[in-house]
Formats: sequence, C-alpha cells, structure tokens
Amino acid sequence: MAHAPRRTAGLGRVSGLCLAAAGLVVHLGTAALTLGWTHSVEKTVWEEDWRLTEQGLAIAEARVKGSGAGMDPGPDARLIDGFWRWTPSLPPQDTVVMRRSQAVADWYLCVEGLCRPLERLVPQAADPVTLRACDRP
Repeated sequence: MAHAPRRTAGLGRVSGLCLAAAGLVVHLGTAALTLGWTHSVEKTVWEEDWRLTEQGLAIAEARVKGSGAGMDPGPDARLIDGFWRWTPSLPPQDTVVMRRSQAVADWYLCVEGLCRPLERLVPQAADPVTLRACDRP
C-alpha cells in the first residue's frame, strides 16, 4: 500500500471518507473504517483500521493473521484472537492508495461491522483506488 505525504485535512471542509477511482467518487458516509486484503504470496489476511482526524487519515490499528514475505507484525504486536495486533507509527495521511491484483481476492471495507468487497463500490477494473476525505459540497 502506498501512502501520500501528510497535509492538514481541516475537517471543517470535509464530510467523511470517500473512495476515488477512474473519475468516480463514492461517498462512504463514515469517518472510520477497516481496510482488509489477502497477501498475494502468503495468502494471509491483513487489516487496518483508519479514521479521519483533523490532521488527516490516521491508522488506529493494524493486524495480520501470520507473518512472512514482508508481512511481519510490528515490534509491539500482541497475539489476540488469532491476529497479531499493533499500532503502526505512521503520521496522518492525506490519502491511502489501494492497488488491485487479479492474483488475490479484492480488497474489502468494513464500516460498523458490515464488510463488503471493494468491487461492490468501485468497478474491479478501476486501479488504483484512493481513500481520502470527501470535500463538502
């Protein structure tokens, strides 16, 4: 996953989180969500909890079901309910860029416990997909 450099978000100008891809913008109606995917080599689930803050998109927690091939848990990770969980030391981001691969299942997004594949929100052919703050109309 690629991350853009940090820039002040100014929540007064935004209305939550959006996905942007191929000229399409999808308003998600939330300020917090979980992004998940399956690693193409290890076939291991990785999830990240993101929330919109005054400073930008902040990662609250990352978790992975295993390790290997660049999927090592953070140094302060704890094994809880089958996942290694930790809080990455990453400054707030303007965007989170998701790349897609035909080699694995599509990304999924979870909002308030409801999870769905990214392809239900943005066509599978759209790559990359960017998570960002939505501008107020």
